[in-house]
Amino acid sequence: MSERNKKNDSKKVIRKKRRVRNQIIAYGVVTIILIGLGIGGYIGVSRLSKEIDQLTEAAAETTQEETESVTIPEENQIEIVEPETESEPVEYSKEELLEELVQSCIDEMPLEDKVAGLFVVTPESLTGTDKVIKAGDATKEALAKYPVGGLIYFKQNIQSEEQIKEMLANTKEYSKYPIFLAVDEELGEVARVQSALQLDKTKTAKELGEISDVQATKDEYGIIGNRLLEYGFNLDFAPVADILLDENNKAIGDRSFGQDTKIVSERVSASVEALNDCGVFSCLKHFPGQGAANGDTHEGIAATTRSADDIRANELQPFVSGISAGTNMIMVGHFAAESLTGDSALPCSLSKEVMTDLLRGECQYDGVIITDALAMSAISDYYTSKEAAVKALKAGADMLLMPSDFEEAYNGVLEAVKEGTIDEQRIDDSLARVYRVKYASTIEDE
Repeated sequence: MSERNKKNDSKKVIRKKRRVRNQIIAYGVVTIILIGLGIGGYIGVSRLSKEIDQLTEAAAETTQEETESVTIPEENQIEIVEPETESEPVEYSKEELLEELVQSCIDEMPLEDKVAGLFVVTPESLTGTDKVIKAGDATKEALAKYPVGGLIYFKQNIQSEEQIKEMLANTKEYSKYPIFLAVDEELGEVARVQSALQLDKTKTAKELGEISDVQATKDEYGIIGNRLLEYGFNLDFAPVADILLDENNKAIGDRSFGQDTKIVSERVSASVEALNDCGVFSCLKHFPGQGAANGDTHEGIAATTRSADDIRANELQPFVSGISAGTNMIMVGHFAAESLTGDSALPCSLSKEVMTDLLRGECQYDGVIITDALAMSAISDYYTSKEAAVKALKAGADMLLMPSDFEEAYNGVLEAVKEGTIDEQRIDDSLARVYRVKYASTIEDE
């Protein structure tokens, strides 16, 4: 049984003892009053006062178990009838306790903090400095003003093991709410910690896709997860769940486990399971599957011409497998998918059809949905930071990653909520999904 339930049971016992004591006093006083009235005069009043004092003292000493009796003068004794049945202590499931914890946190948050909690930004964007390698007063002050939901770190932020440990520990301490401390630590070359600290390289996703033993993938992600946990990271923007359907797609390349839907799906599941085992949150990317896109969204607009049926039968399957394995977050890409949205230029990260209808609805995913970095050219060349942030939230995103101008995006969302363009309950719903992830590990199984 959890400590919370134990405390609840203790409170019930205390309340029951109080009821017994109050019954004793009430019945006893009534009886004594009747005696006093019958005797009358000075004697009755004196006895009345004396008996009340004795009875009160006796009741106050009743601190043992409820079955123990209180000594009352024989002529004043009355039978106290306890209810035949006592209601059973209320037992709360792990899910119910988590929901109560999440809701209590959100209920106490001002709107400004709620909005800030939807953003994951770089420490440079948060503090307004060029390069962050430690968390000091600037970080502390910035987190007090903008308690963001997460920070993402890159190679430039990592100099040594002790330095990154201290920076992340201080950042966690300065944040008044639980915070994601994230990094892109995939396999192969896209591995910020591995690269910065010159650690032994893991195999690429392509290489692992060519190995028949799925355990090899789990082992490699086990190495990654343990590294991140040791340094203080709690969120890995990995694994890549894209199927490489176009070998000319250099944006994905060997970051994908390959061209076979089944192979990619199995290895995505293994990656998620390994990170979960290490206590590190995972994030699948790039929904609904960027492996057939004809460009790099870092550099400009990109699109896939795949049919909706083909996407459902192939590209979606690794994400479905990752959801089943327990992934905590899914990143939506900026490429266009006209067969899903009906618009040849609309990024999936701004599409209700992709995030709400397809991912939430058809894939039955209720975890955290985050956009790809909003500073990428596929977004920043066509939308202001405010426009992109508001559109993404209205379309179904829970968290906003790296807008070009964080303060503009933050103020834009805050303004939209105050004006009613975005309902505050919509913000609360996203925060609830975020905090279910952040608080889940604090709720112990009974």
